[in-house]
Amino acid sequence: MAESGASALTPTPRPPASHSSLARAEQFVWLTARVLEQRLFAYHFRGGDAGPVETALDAYRNEDGGYGHGLEPDLRGPVSRPPHTARALRVLDAVGRCGGQRVERMCRYLTSASTPDGALPAVRPGLRGDPAVPSVPAAPFVPVVDDPPGELLATGPVVGLLHRNEVWHAWLFRATDFCWRAAESLETSDPYEVEAAVAFLDTVPDRPRAEVAAGRLGSLVRAQRLAVLDPDDLGTYPVSAGQAPGEHHFPHDYARHPHSLARAWFTDAEMTRSLDFLAAEQEDDGGWPLRRPRRAPAPALEARPAVTLEALRTLRAYGRVLG
Repeated sequence: MAESGASALTPTPRPPASHSSLARAEQFVWLTARVLEQRLFAYHFRGGDAGPVETALDAYRNEDGGYGHGLEPDLRGPVSRPPHTARALRVLDAVGRCGGQRVERMCRYLTSASTPDGALPAVRPGLRGDPAVPSVPAAPFVPVVDDPPGELLATGPVVGLLHRNEVWHAWLFRATDFCWRAAESLETSDPYEVEAAVAFLDTVPDRPRAEVAAGRLGSLVRAQRLAVLDPDDLGTYPVSAGQAPGEHHFPHDYARHPHSLARAWFTDAEMTRSLDFLAAEQEDDGGWPLRRPRRAPAPALEARPAVTLEALRTLRAYGRVLG
């Protein structure tokens, strides 16, 4: 039975009352997660309030309206970066607080961080020669260059979240145009870029155009075998260039909820196998594993609770019983 929000926030972790998937995950979160992910777990699964989530998120906010301080675990240091701000928007969206002056300040930061075509780079460098703004420490698979280009990978999820919450800002118009051009021109891609395109297409207002673009993208995913359709035959599916061995992607990675446009890319049987695989990935400690490269123990430890929350939310969205 679900506990009240107050009892879920008790600082001392309690052993799970059962061996259900949710109870094991809860124990993992209380023992390993940052305060932010603990508050998110309480909100999603124990009736917690949104206010404590916002309070925890504020610790990562900078005066420029962006976010830093390792909010995205693979990027360290205090400086505001687009991936941190994208993570902050996902948190606010998850608790229904993606609006108001906070998001207005975030949009001003996004404007300052964007490239001339209105897009966001994956990572912007620190200001050279300014000791108060250090260069960003990042994982090896997050390149830091002096003049990074705008990317669909960084821009699509942010634009999608802003459209989903009916946020309007001058920056959003150029960024939306960029995402349309990028999503509709993909010929070869990697799974993370496709996921970013789906995040954009799922909520952009022009639904007929989005459906056409998504249909073409789904054909690309199947033709290039970017999704594992049979987890029992994992070794026959290629891993995209630049990704770690075993860093496969599955139907549930693209269609995180049944209302996503990406759900139409897969048969019911394929989605069932994918969700069965996701449920079976839960490890002995109650958390879900990272499939991407691990730069160091601390970022990996901080990332796993968020991955665990995402797995639980995906399974619940498809009606799987968690306990």
